[in-house]
This record gives sequence, structure tokens and C-alpha cells, in this order.
Amino acid sequence: MNLRLSNRVYVASDFLAWALLPVVALLLRLDGWSSLETYRGHLVAFAAIAAGCKFVALWYGGLYQRYWRYASLDELLLITGAVLAAAIGTAILYFVAVVPALPGLRLPRSVPVLDGILTLLYVGGTRLAPRLVEHFGLKLQGRGLCEPVLIVGAGSAGTMIARELRANPQLKLEPVGFIDDNAAKRGITIQGLRVIGAREDIPRLARLYSVHKVIIAMPKVPGSVIRDIRDICDRAKLQAKIIPGVFEIISGRVNVSQLRDVQIEDLLRRKPVQTDQRAVAELVAGSTVLVTGAGGSIGIEICRQAARLGARELILLGHGENSIFEAYHDLLVEYPGTRFVPVIADIRDGGRMQRIFGTYRPSAVFHAAAHKHVPLMELYPEEAVANNVLGTLNVVAAAEQHGTTHFVLVSTDKAVNPGNVMGATKLVAERVVHEAALRTDRPYVSVRFGNVLASRGSVIPLFQKQIAAGGPVTVTHPNICRYFMTIPEAVQLVLQAAALGKGGETFVLDMGEAVGILQLAKDLIHLSGLEVDRDIKIIFTGLRPGEKLAEELFGHDEEVERTPHDKIFVVRNGKPGPGAEASIRELIEAARTSDGLRVRHLLAEAVPGGGADGNGRLGTGRHADGSQRPVAEGRVAGR
Repeated sequence: MNLRLSNRVYVASDFLAWALLPVVALLLRLDGWSSLETYRGHLVAFAAIAAGCKFVALWYGGLYQRYWRYASLDELLLITGAVLAAAIGTAILYFVAVVPALPGLRLPRSVPVLDGILTLLYVGGTRLAPRLVEHFGLKLQGRGLCEPVLIVGAGSAGTMIARELRANPQLKLEPVGFIDDNAAKRGITIQGLRVIGAREDIPRLARLYSVHKVIIAMPKVPGSVIRDIRDICDRAKLQAKIIPGVFEIISGRVNVSQLRDVQIEDLLRRKPVQTDQRAVAELVAGSTVLVTGAGGSIGIEICRQAARLGARELILLGHGENSIFEAYHDLLVEYPGTRFVPVIADIRDGGRMQRIFGTYRPSAVFHAAAHKHVPLMELYPEEAVANNVLGTLNVVAAAEQHGTTHFVLVSTDKAVNPGNVMGATKLVAERVVHEAALRTDRPYVSVRFGNVLASRGSVIPLFQKQIAAGGPVTVTHPNICRYFMTIPEAVQLVLQAAALGKGGETFVLDMGEAVGILQLAKDLIHLSGLEVDRDIKIIFTGLRPGEKLAEELFGHDEEVERTPHDKIFVVRNGKPGPGAEASIRELIEAARTSDGLRVRHLLAEAVPGGGADGNGRLGTGRHADGSQRPVAEGRVAGR
């Protein structure tokens, strides 16, 4: 039935019912029909007042603009409030205006109360009936055809999943109970389902209820819990499905009801962090924000979160036209209310940076553009310096010249005690930003973190590609480990660090526990439905030039302090030594002339406490076999 016609039918039937309900209320109060004549005048007046009050209350309560097929608890509360308001209004008008003015026997005081109760039953019944009829009709239709499932997690996400499954039998999934480790919830009933056990009870309960599928509905728990539940399901030969994690939900690209297979991101998930969104919003809301490397994984996520926080204009600056084109069109669809400006430019061109900054005058800059592949930068150190050092110098200079108030360099944990060219160039870039902060007294800061999951060119997509090709999966060393973080979480903390910055700080994100790359490879093989060695081999290729077994978060000579945010630390850097600016200029000049050997010498001098080989050079640019060919194996640089 047409929605407008349906609500007109409700109006007509309501007025008919409201004419009769006061009579029924009075009959319930009296002994029989014989006494009604005594109250005729007051009964008619009361019914008229009641009908008017009820119509006004239901109209302004929006009850005639609803689609009742999808009625829920919200609508029931709305009905209750509207009927209560109507009953109070009717009683006041009747006893204050009608009783003193109209002769005859007034109605008993209980009649307005009984009329209100009857009205609530009538309105609630007629509005919720379509929903109940549809629900039980679908339930009868799908009975015996639904697959029983267990829901792990009896919190808000679990109850929402249970409600969705029970309201939609066409999904062919029937929840039989909740699994929750909270002993206080054991035995209680939620959404008509009992909490029947803890995670260790899953195999027994699956046999008892003939369950073959388990739904993990815990978007906020860390990856270790997800891994344990998945292992329990694997041992019991059960299929595990999961709802997205909290950062996926916050990003707006998925919702909590979307079930999917367990992914590597779920196993590496950490407890969600709380950030001061108001402080971050004050940084970007209503302003022009420029992001370099905007086509990359981190760059586009910075754009997304800045747009979500109310940035007026976002300048998407990048060198690769394809990545900027894709980022620009994705963002236009996701955030139609924000102005996006794609700019193709090379950060190594200082004059071009000055013109761009002069045109758009951004108040905040997030510098995410960088060369990041460790093995390639060992082969081409002059390119690493040109992009990571000269590029940063140009962007910082343009920001200084054109009044940018906030500047954030996206750095890396490879800048800590670097043993490779890429890490050393990022350390020098941090110093460039630090010196600019001292000159300008502006909040220009750097933010260090480790690898981000599923970023372009990182180890996880590479492993997945190797698995899809049938193997082998290549790992450089059985003991190599790295820190990992999801892209949305990393960017959320980058923005928070930017809001904390006073000027010159290097912020370091708490990356949690380091993850073994060998275990990561095994997990990815397992999640693909394959077995290590039987289906996919893992081979060890040896550490590459400049590669460490483990990355560090803080340098040997760095003073580390806590910040108001428990997931962000700050490294206090001293004033640059004499000749610091000249040495950076000398490094850039060596890169201009493609003097790779000189570049390595100068980078080695810039690294505190060593990092150079026996000849005073940083790295060798060669692999263990003496070749200078890039090795196509699992890179762990991550961004």
C-alpha cells in the first residue's frame, strides 16, 4: 500500500476508534450499559477533546509519517510518549475547562487513565501488527531451512547481528546462542538468545547444536583474541565469519552488519585508541589542507579523515597522475561537500612548490610523499636524497614562505639508528622540519611509525600475490620482525600528534608488539585455505642490504617523553649543531651530481653512532652475491 494512503487510513481508523474508546473506558469503570445515559454530555465532550489531543500528539510526534513495516523499539517509545502527552492534555482540558462549565454528572477520574491505556494498546497494536505479521510469516516460511550459527560476543555488535539474522530469515542463518567470556553474562537472555558458554566451549556447543558456522561479533577486541577464536574454530572444523573492525566501521566504508571471512588485519588488530577528535577538528575544520603523496595509502587516508573532520578544501599533491586521478575521484564520491583540488607536481621542483603554496596558501600540510623501498634506495641513494631530503626542504620552505601554520612530516621507524639509505634520508628530513620549527616558532613536527597493513608495495600484498601464484613465499630471515598498524589507525594518530605539536617535536606512535614476518606468512597461507609446506613452500632468501632483523622506535641518543595521549610519545631533539644546514646542502649537491659514493659518506656522517660500513659509507648498494639487481622478495618497509 502507498505510504501516504496507508497513513490516511490510519487517521480515519484512529478517529473512529477514539470515538469508541472513551465509551469502553467508562463501561470498564461502571457496572453496565444502563449507567451510560447519565454521563452522555460529559462523555461526548471528553471524547471530542480526547480525539483532538490524540490527533495533535500523534501528528507532531511524526506517527503519521512512518513506514510501520519496519517498526522497532524506537517507534514503540515514540507511541508511548505521544499517547502519554495526549492523555495528560485531555485530562487537564476536561477537568479544568469542561467540568466547571458543563452541567451534569462528571466522568470518574479513572476514565482518562483507562482511555489512555486503551489508546496505547490500540495505537501500538495497529502500528506494530504489520511488522509482527511479516516477521512470523517469514519465520514460518523459512523454518527448517536456516543454518544454525553461534555468535561470539554478546555485546552491542553481537545483539545487532542476532536481531538482523532473526528479522531476516531469507539470510538462511538462525542464531542458536551467544558465546561470551564474561562470566557475569552466562545464562542471561539477550534478544531472545541465551549466553550459553565461553570460547573454549565452542567445539562442544557446535556439536550439540549441529553448528558449522561461527560469527565473531567483537569489533573492538585485539587481534590475539580473534586469532585464538579462529584457531578454536579451525580445530573444530568450523567456518568462522567476522564483522569489520572498529576502524573499518569508523572510516564509513563498511558497516557493522557486513560479514566476511577472517583476514590478516583481524589477527593483527589492536584495541581501538581514543583520540581527542575536537582538538584534531580544530586543526583542519574549515581550512585548506595540502597533502603530498596524496595518491598513496597514507596520503589518501589523511585526505579522508581530514574531509570527515570538516576541511573546507583539500589539495591532493602527487607526482603520479594515475594515483592522484583515482584518489581524486574516490574522494569526490565519498565526500561531495568538500572541495578537492588535484595537483600533479614534483616536490623536487622548489619553484613549483612555491607557486602552488602561493596559489592555495594551505594552513596545514601533511607531507607523506617519499621514496620508501629500502632495497631500491640502496641502489639509487642520489634519488633517495633528491626526493626525501630535497623534496622535504622544498615543501617546508614553501610552507614557511606562505604562512602555513601546521606542518607534519610522515616519517618512519627506519629513521631510528638507520643502517640504510632510505632510513638515513628520512632522519635528515626530520632534522629539516625540526630546524624550520626553530626558525619559525610554528608547530612543525614529524611523526614516526612502522609498517601499515595492506599499503601499496608492502609485504602483505606481495605475500598474497605469491600465494595466488602457487608459491613459494619468500621471507628474508626466519627471525625478522616488524611493527604493524592499520592505515586508519596510523592516520588517526598522525592527526592527533599534529594537534599535540608545539614545534620541533618528533612524535613516535606506540606500535604495540612486533610481529614475526614468518608467522605472518604462515597466517596468510592458512587464511587462503592452504597448508604450509604441503600446498605452499616458504623459502628464506637472506637479509638484503641495509635491512635489520628488527626495527626500533627510539634512537640511542634520543630523550623520550610521554604525551597526554598514551599511544603517542615525543622525542625531544636538541638544537642543530653548527654547519647542519651546510651539510644538508652539501648532501643535496652530491645527489644533484649523481655522486652516489659521496652521498653515502655524507649520510654516514649524518647518522648518530655509526650506521656506516668500514669505509665510512652508509650501506654498499650491493646484495650478498655482489650484484646490484633489486631482489623481488618480501619488502617490509610498509608505506
